[in-house]
Amino acid sequence: MSLFSMSGLVLKWMLRKPYTRRYPFEPRQPFPGSRGALAIELPACVFCGICAKRCPTQALEVDRAAKRWTIDRLRCISCDYCVEHCPKKCLELTTAHGIPVVARGKDLFEMPPAAAAATAVAAAK
Repeated sequence: MSLFSMSGLVLKWMLRKPYTRRYPFEPRQPFPGSRGALAIELPACVFCGICAKRCPTQALEVDRAAKRWTIDRLRCISCDYCVEHCPKKCLELTTAHGIPVVARGKDLFEMPPAAAAATAVAAAK
């Protein structure tokens, strides 16, 4: 009797949809409020360095003179602290997760020289 009841269960489980997603083929859509990768809108940034000072893991580095903003993705814990304290609101945590990092390195964002000059002229007016 147990063989027949077990066969019935196996058949039932084979015919129903799985409870989980088939991840690489069906990625999960991010839900609102989830914290993913940190993104910067570089033209709006004034390179004040408040984000780097407030970062609890020192994952951010800001060079005001060179107009350079750097993030170490392995150190960033997506805590949203830098986003809250940015005076120009040019930082945001996107809901999409970034590509997994396998090598130690930093992402470098630089203001192009022409754009930096235009920003300096606009600030002087």
